[in-house]
Amino acid sequence: MTALYPVLGIPLLGMPLLALLGSIDKAGKVNVYLNGAGFLASLWLAIEVFNNGPMTVAAGEFRIDAFNVYLVVLTTFVGLTTAIFSAPYMLNETRHGRLTPNRLRLYHTMYQGFMLAMLVVLTTNNMGVLWVAMEGATLATVLLVSLYRTPESVEAAWKYFILCGVGIAQALFGTVLLYFAAGQIGTGGLGMQWSVLFEHAAELNPTVLGIAFVFLLVGYGTKIGLVPLHNWLPDAHSEGPTPMSAILSGLLLNDALYAVVRCKMLVDGSTGTHMAGYLMMGFGLLSFLVAALFLHRQRDIKRLFSYSSIEHMGMMTFAFGLGGPLATFAALMHMTMHSLTKSAIFVTVGHAAQLAKTQQLEKIRGLIKTQPAIGWGLLIGTAAIAGFPPFGVFTSEFLVLTATMQQFPWLTPLLLIGIGIAFAGLFRYIQPVVYGAVPEGQHPISANLWPVAVHLILVLWMGLSIPGVLSNWFDQATQTIAGSSPL
Repeated sequence: MTALYPVLGIPLLGMPLLALLGSIDKAGKVNVYLNGAGFLASLWLAIEVFNNGPMTVAAGEFRIDAFNVYLVVLTTFVGLTTAIFSAPYMLNETRHGRLTPNRLRLYHTMYQGFMLAMLVVLTTNNMGVLWVAMEGATLATVLLVSLYRTPESVEAAWKYFILCGVGIAQALFGTVLLYFAAGQIGTGGLGMQWSVLFEHAAELNPTVLGIAFVFLLVGYGTKIGLVPLHNWLPDAHSEGPTPMSAILSGLLLNDALYAVVRCKMLVDGSTGTHMAGYLMMGFGLLSFLVAALFLHRQRDIKRLFSYSSIEHMGMMTFAFGLGGPLATFAALMHMTMHSLTKSAIFVTVGHAAQLAKTQQLEKIRGLIKTQPAIGWGLLIGTAAIAGFPPFGVFTSEFLVLTATMQQFPWLTPLLLIGIGIAFAGLFRYIQPVVYGAVPEGQHPISANLWPVAVHLILVLWMGLSIPGVLSNWFDQATQTIAGSSPL
């Protein structure tokens, strides 16, 4: 039996189990156990792929290779550490009256639903199923965004649903065009399988594929948080539960970008040009620069880091669009570093908001004096995400800059300016949050920060020396992706 079945089966069975579980005190622990089992299953799957090469399952409906199995392991790992943080955090929210027991049960059920949808996005070989799974992730996270049922959270959930609904409709039309192009070369019932489309990419109509990619990029780009359809992301982060912000920023954005890269590989093989790459570079650079500027206008700590997510997703999109082995390797590494660092930051932000009883930046002060562990966690996490050496984000950003200087040197100053603006925006607000005078009524709380320590140690380790296993992993994934690039 392939390890893919438990990877998908654990969250599938976990949803009804958590929905029917009577004890809300045990629900968080069960959620942790389920995610732990899923992480072990993903490691088993990764070992299978690296020992035996790419594999197809269920008559070709699922396909696992070096690119997506790496993201499967990253997804289950971040899902596990976030679940460990969220178990006591969400129970504390319930005890303080912000959640009812039924909403807490809904949270844990939808957590597993979200994990299932994300894992299907990554492992499916069917472009239609990929679209359905992405829509399923939208529905799961809409319920999580509105979990507190405040007017602001309900408004944020509606904005998220409407904007992502518009985006997913564009992606549906792009998917239909892919099927139309496949039908013209007689692929039959296999026309929606990515591996079949990729094998026959040179025979597909390049005009149809080019138009399809525009719709797919706009559609899935909405989920990535690309400008101009990015407005849902700051609202969803600021109004939803903090653990949801961690998995939203660390997982959903990655998976949407994964879908775009898979589509780009088809278009590159069909057109033999860099059209798809240029579009990704344009949208990625625009999103990167706009988000860097908007960092200076935030008053909510979770909105601040949500714009940081948009900035980094813009850089990843730019790097994948740039193409070539170095840029692709850099994008994969940056995807990993961002997921680990940003999820760690949201854990500390959640504790900081609980400690100060507000998310307003001007009211959160002196964390390093009130509770040093939270203050140091936020400070180190911010330094890492801002690209301070020797953290891994610095290494991946340096590689992106190097690849840009090799291929499009005139774009390098724009990247450097954006990095500098984002750096200033983050530390403009975080310095007083960490070192400012402690306001009255700010007292220490019970905080679970070991997931933060694990993530930041990994990010520091990979900045100093990428482990051989991970380097080989990135190399194989890079060959899978960059092998289709016309550059």
